[in-house]
Amino acid sequence: MPRSGLNARPRVASLEPSALLAARSPQLAAFYNRPMPLIDQIQKDIVTAMKAREEHRLSTLRMVKTALKNKEVDKMAPLDDKESQQVLSTLIKQRKDSIEQFTKGGRQEMADKEAAEIKLIETYLPKAAGEEEIAAGVKAAIAEMTPVPTMKEMGTVMKNAMSRFAAAGMRVDGKVVSEAVKKELSK
Repeated sequence: MPRSGLNARPRVASLEPSALLAARSPQLAAFYNRPMPLIDQIQKDIVTAMKAREEHRLSTLRMVKTALKNKEVDKMAPLDDKESQQVLSTLIKQRKDSIEQFTKGGRQEMADKEAAEIKLIETYLPKAAGEEEIAAGVKAAIAEMTPVPTMKEMGTVMKNAMSRFAAAGMRVDGKVVSEAVKKELSK
């Protein structure tokens, strides 16, 4: 028997909350279903690492958050995802340089610590392009250029290739792209 009066609950369609929201207002659905900003995700992971007592993970995440906040203060505005990813890429590059120095200095335990930090930071970035993808991207960038570029136009080829990877949302190492460009132009 249906209830009536003040205690009656209205019947809600058996849709998932996000589907119900999307049916009522696509703009609201887009607002509530957008991905979490990177700095918020890192803060959430800091809390998780604190609860799990993961000291190394916690210190790395705090360092990443500090770097992002410093960049935000320098910019005097919140960072978008692309800017946040640039900061993380810079942190990875710094750690790769540190690994090289520690390895030369015979400090393998420090190099291993830096490598572990790189792995953690990379989880917040899009997938890195492999060597085959980089070679294909460089070949495509060279094919688009007329006339066929020479070694003198390496800078232009690099610029075109890097913008091509950025447009595709791929993360690439500039040194690897540079090597691929040199290889293709020397053929």
